[in-house]
Amino acid sequence: MAIQILMPALSPTMEEGTLAKWLVKEGDTINSGDLLAEIETDKATMEFEAVDEGIIGKILIAEGTEGVTVNTPIAILLEEDEDASAMDNIGTTAAPVDAKPTEAEPAVVPATITAAPKKPSDRVFATPLARRIAADKGIDLANMAGSGPHGRIIKADLENTAAAPVAAAPAVKVAIASSATSDSVKAMYTDRAYEEVPLNGMRKIIAARLTEAKQTIPHFYLRRSIYLDRLMEARKEMNAALEANGIKLSVNDFIIKACARALQDVPDCNAVWAEDRILKLEPSDVAVAVAIEGGLFTPVLRDSDKKSISELSREMKDLAARARDKKLAPHEYQGGSFAISNLGMMGIENFDAVINPPHGSILAVGAGMKKPVIADDGNVKTAIVMSVTLSVDHRVIDGALGAQFLTRVALYLENPLAMFA
Repeated sequence: MAIQILMPALSPTMEEGTLAKWLVKEGDTINSGDLLAEIETDKATMEFEAVDEGIIGKILIAEGTEGVTVNTPIAILLEEDEDASAMDNIGTTAAPVDAKPTEAEPAVVPATITAAPKKPSDRVFATPLARRIAADKGIDLANMAGSGPHGRIIKADLENTAAAPVAAAPAVKVAIASSATSDSVKAMYTDRAYEEVPLNGMRKIIAARLTEAKQTIPHFYLRRSIYLDRLMEARKEMNAALEANGIKLSVNDFIIKACARALQDVPDCNAVWAEDRILKLEPSDVAVAVAIEGGLFTPVLRDSDKKSISELSREMKDLAARARDKKLAPHEYQGGSFAISNLGMMGIENFDAVINPPHGSILAVGAGMKKPVIADDGNVKTAIVMSVTLSVDHRVIDGALGAQFLTRVALYLENPLAMFA
């Protein structure tokens, strides 16, 4: 019996991807475990293995096709004794291999806002994007079956779904507003020279997640200055001692360790938002933003509180290098409760970072700069001062709690020996 090979979900958050390259062709005989294709997700390019054995009867999606939704048929697999006629009874909605993907023009459509009764104990599993689309369309997710991993409702489940009528309440007609279309924006620049740069998968995901973060997360910001003179002296001595081992510690390595210790000291800040509850983590899993060409990765240093600064330094260098080559596995950039974004090395004095959901907070780190300060004896002296801003999800962490956490971070950075106590 002919079998449809479906677009796989290669990570828990994947909703669509690019079929970068086919590693087989029509007529090839494959066995379970053979590599079929390379799939590009928003974060990495990964190989897709065959589950069943048989003959590739037809390739439905051409390599290079972007925006292929998870669970879309991408090829048909025949058993060894089957011929092409076995594919006649297989219905697909996939584009032919010579078709180029097109993007549908966004439209403003009228929708009927409805509300269906729902039990208080019911729990709906849906991606944040699916929830936002459902809210916009007025769709009740309670009775929907999802096609994503573990039955999770994803964007594709809602694209052709209309809102159900209200049983006991009058319908309210609402026009759903859309953002400016590409054509309407380009029309404003018809007399200007420009280059049109299509969005890749990573940039699309970054745009969607950061828009979601700023629209749905109630950010507030805590700022303070941290004096780095003692840390710079300690770093100089440690690097001299470790030079024979080929280890050179950066200021960022100390910041990672300080934050890991502070998360243990203030465990209520070591938490994430989970829609209807808060999850408090036991280990300090610290994510660190790494800029790459065309986007951003946030690899996670797991159990950072238990590792030495030299271990964190080696691991961070390895993760950053593989992030730039897009060679990270999903488990290496997913998770964590807290993130660090350091633009100080680029000369930025201070900035506000956007929280990466479901994290509870993110620390924006500016450059350490020599500034005049007033010493305890009243005299003016020069000190290395670093400005930091903690962006906090107010649903997870309150102001006083965030301040307590940031105070502990400052304590470790201003008194680096305390990190080893």
